[in-house]
Amino acid sequence: MYLAQRDPIEGSEVINGVATIKGFEWIFNNIVTTILGFAGIALFAMLIVGGFKLMTSGGNPEAAQAARKIVTYAVGGLLVIALAFLILVLIQTFTGANVTTFTVNQ
Repeated sequence: MYLAQRDPIEGSEVINGVATIKGFEWIFNNIVTTILGFAGIALFAMLIVGGFKLMTSGGNPEAAQAARKIVTYAVGGLLVIALAFLILVLIQTFTGANVTTFTVNQ
């Protein structure tokens, strides 16, 4: 199947089959999305493991304390991620600079 060659579009990531610097936007977006996805999975797993350990501690104060620590760290991590995003949104609101979207200007 033959695909017609299109004229380069301004801001395009690929021109005549050659990647441009504009492609870094997609790379950066994919990296951040992947890291946030793994962070969410890790936080969810920590909450599940901590809750399970807390339920199965059997009245052992040391095991219950260790389980509470896991849950506390998971909730703390969630708060850190949410607070970082909130700070970026506040900076964007007050300064007008678009800091939540990575763009490459050519």
